[in-house]
Amino acid sequence: MKFKIAAITVIALLVFFKAQAQTVNEFSMWGAWFHTQKFSEHWGGVFDAQFRSADNVAYLKHPLLRPGLSYYFKKNKIATVGYLFTGTHRKTATENTFRTENRVWEQFIYTHKIQRTAMQHRFRLEQRFVDKLGTSDAFFAQRLRYFARGVVPVKKQQEFVKGLFVALQNETFINVQNKDKTNGNVFDQNRAYVAFGYRLSKAIDIETGYLNQFIKQVETNTMNHVLQVALYTRFGN
Repeated sequence: MKFKIAAITVIALLVFFKAQAQTVNEFSMWGAWFHTQKFSEHWGGVFDAQFRSADNVAYLKHPLLRPGLSYYFKKNKIATVGYLFTGTHRKTATENTFRTENRVWEQFIYTHKIQRTAMQHRFRLEQRFVDKLGTSDAFFAQRLRYFARGVVPVKKQQEFVKGLFVALQNETFINVQNKDKTNGNVFDQNRAYVAFGYRLSKAIDIETGYLNQFIKQVETNTMNHVLQVALYTRFGN
């Protein structure tokens, strides 16, 4: 019995250290601006611009520009279609490349409150068109994302229009078409995030926090530790 327990313990430790050895840790910074614009009772627009660094903030790795057009079924039920331009910049001693990616995306957002916590649920489907680069072929793939975010005011208010808040969120990415062109796995990545912010007015939030991004890859996985700074603006609401 003792031998079996010792053997199981050794196997478990070997599996653990193998998993650790297959994961590369990176440290980066992300800057983001998220904007929501209401045009009328039912129509609006969204736009976000993000700039994400490479490991150790060595250079700009991912720029993202994402506009979209929204339809408000109700104030808390919103459908959006949009476009995204992004790319991956790789810069080493032997390589300096930029592989572009264009996406069409559709999403549905549902918001509600749990006591004083403002909750948002977002379901997004992406059609990814990744360009050819060197010996790597261009490819098309689809990915489904589920995002949940909660904003909790530090001080209880009848309506949260100004003050400190804590934000908690998580987003999971699932490959739903042509996963063999990405990482060969249904699971793509997960992003967990905690932040502290300040609401300047009903229309403007600023926040900074820690984001943990785990990326499933074909051989070596990536655990990206991110310091994020974000600005949220909401006009016409």
